[in-house]
Amino acid sequence: MAISKPSRKTLPLEVRGTASHPLGMSPAQFLRDYWQKRPLLIRNAFADFVPPLEPNDLAGLACEPAALARLIVHDEKRDRWHVHPGPLSEDDFAKTPSTHWTLLVQDVDKWDADVAKLLEHFNFLPSWRVDDIMISYAEAGGGVGAHVDQYDVFLLQGLGQRHWGISDDPLAPKEFRHDVELKQLAHFEPTHEWLLDPGDMLYLPPGVPHDGVAFGGPCMTFSIGMRAPSQAELTGDLADHIAEHLPEELRYADPDLKPAKATGEIDRAAIERLRTALPFAAALSDDMLRDWFGRFITRYRNAQVPAALDKPLDAASLAKQLKAGAQLLRHPWSRLAWSRGKSACTLYVSGHAYPATPSQAQQLCEQRSLDIPRKPGSDELALWLALVNDGHLLLQKSRRR
Repeated sequence: MAISKPSRKTLPLEVRGTASHPLGMSPAQFLRDYWQKRPLLIRNAFADFVPPLEPNDLAGLACEPAALARLIVHDEKRDRWHVHPGPLSEDDFAKTPSTHWTLLVQDVDKWDADVAKLLEHFNFLPSWRVDDIMISYAEAGGGVGAHVDQYDVFLLQGLGQRHWGISDDPLAPKEFRHDVELKQLAHFEPTHEWLLDPGDMLYLPPGVPHDGVAFGGPCMTFSIGMRAPSQAELTGDLADHIAEHLPEELRYADPDLKPAKATGEIDRAAIERLRTALPFAAALSDDMLRDWFGRFITRYRNAQVPAALDKPLDAASLAKQLKAGAQLLRHPWSRLAWSRGKSACTLYVSGHAYPATPSQAQQLCEQRSLDIPRKPGSDELALWLALVNDGHLLLQKSRRR
């Protein structure tokens, strides 16, 4: 049962999912009424949920040099927090207390195909909007403290129980503590509290203060987080993109210069010239904006980049292997998006652009393992060849004898 303060909202804060409506409603209704607007607890969103990853496997992944992991221990008596960044070791886990610690591992969907399958349940969102699946394992009392995320997140309970408290008070203070390296809130008073069981899911839009604590015993939570670049990131990357495409001869110019009225003044005429010299986003063509954003959003927050083949294949070799039953698998670290311009379609993969048809681009964005037609067209084969040679598609040879 929810413990909550009175609310004037007419929309329910808690619903129950079904096999036909895991969100407790249609995706269209969820996006209209809740997405980026208000929190929602969905009981039984994933009926009879069985975690696709065991805690021991998560701990093993946290020991990998390339994994993004943190071990967080809370000294409850002194209210001190200790953060141990990965890669972790068996000794790090051996030193943990019996309670009040948590392990966070990001990008688990890039490492484990079964975890990645969870993203199929969120295909009502643009694929480029999804960032990663972070998994949190905690012993009783474990958590990261009250905090605020600046992106949408779906918190799916996978193992044990977790107590969640949130505040939907728009006037709630959001100052941070200065005595811990985690971005914890200095003050947090929940307006709603729940105990989540496996299969329950809590959706939080950006800016909602929340605190999750493992209840009673071992607990594992799957956090499906969205990518939400800040305006500063968007502006900085766009400025770099514009700078790369501006010819050297385009400079600040003042052929209409008049004698200075005041030495050193940046007058109104100078400001107007600057507007001409700096083509901000509002002055960009749709094609340029699309090209920049496609490259940016598929590169944004990508911890690793697939490596190109040491020995590139040619079209004949690729066609031969596909005919022999080889499969094309999307590299787990490759991020894809596409856009349709006035005269062409472009596929964007990890910051790079490839010409494609809308059907080709959509297939590559939708399928992790491509459905190969018996006789692929030459343009289709050319696109696959480029992606294979750049490392974004993995060629898995047939095991048939």
